[in-house]
Amino acid sequence: MKALIEGTDFYYNDDGLMVLTEKFHLERGYCCGSGCRHCPFDYERVPEPRRSELRAQLLNQRRNAGTGGSNDEPVNNTERSSHTPPPR
Repeated sequence: MKALIEGTDFYYNDDGLMVLTEKFHLERGYCCGSGCRHCPFDYERVPEPRRSELRAQLLNQRRNAGTGGSNDEPVNNTERSSHTPPPR
């Protein structure tokens, strides 16, 4: 695995937690199921009911932003700093 680059692959939020970027997730190529803030895979591996909650929060944020694409606000309070691949 390549070394992560701060500002490109991740950043630290105000609480000091590492937040992986959409770019990182796209390069990894799959949803890990953790409910990551910048998940570009529509939370497809997140178990219900959390998946529906995250999707609803994201939709509300996009409506409130008026752009349909803002993903800068937190969608959950369980950001993860480490991710493991899904089971095979």
